[in-house]
Amino acid sequence: MGGRGPSQAGIRVDAARNRSLLLQAALELVAAGGADALTMDDLAARARVGKGTVFRRFGSRAGLMQALLDHAEQGFRTAYVLGPPPLGPGASARDRLHAFGLARLASLKVTGELARAADVDPRTRYRHPSRSLARAHLAGLLRMAGPVPDPELVAYQLAAFLDAGLLLHLNGEERMSLHRLEKGWRKAGKSWWTR
Repeated sequence: MGGRGPSQAGIRVDAARNRSLLLQAALELVAAGGADALTMDDLAARARVGKGTVFRRFGSRAGLMQALLDHAEQGFRTAYVLGPPPLGPGASARDRLHAFGLARLASLKVTGELARAADVDPRTRYRHPSRSLARAHLAGLLRMAGPVPDPELVAYQLAAFLDAGLLLHLNGEERMSLHRLEKGWRKAGKSWWTR
C-alpha cells in the first residue's frame, strides 16, 4: 500500500497554515514599522513560531521579502484581472487604467515598502513576473483605449511612474502628498490620448 498517509497530509496542511500565518504577521509588522524594521526574530514572536520555522519557510530575509511581495502582488493581480470594475473587467479601458494607478498608489505604504526591500538586483527587476504581467496589462489597456503609439513603451513609462522606490521617495523625502501623486497619475494617463 503506497501513497501518502494522513500524517504527511497533516504536515502539508500545517506548513501551509504556518506560511499563511507568517505572511500575515509579516505584513502587519511592515504596515506598522516599514520593511526595514522587519526582523526574523520579530516575525517569529508575532506569529508565535520558532525562528527556525521562519528560516525553513523563507531561507533568508531576502526570501521573506520576495515571498511577501509575491503574496501582496497576487492579491493585486487578482483584483485587476478578475475583480470588480473599475479595476477589473467591466469598465472602460481608460477607467481601468486610471483605477490601476490609484490602486497601486493606495497600497504604497505596504506594497511599496516590500517592493523596495525585495528589489535588490537591478538586472532582474524588470523581468520579475509581477512587473511583466502588470506592464502587459497596462499595454493591453492602452491598446483597447487607443489610439496610443507604441503601447508597450508607454506601458513601461506608466509603470515607471508607479515604481515603488520613486513613489516612496516622492511621498517621503519630497513630501508630495498621495493626493498630488494621484493627480499626477491621472494626468500621465490622459496625456497619451491627447497627442
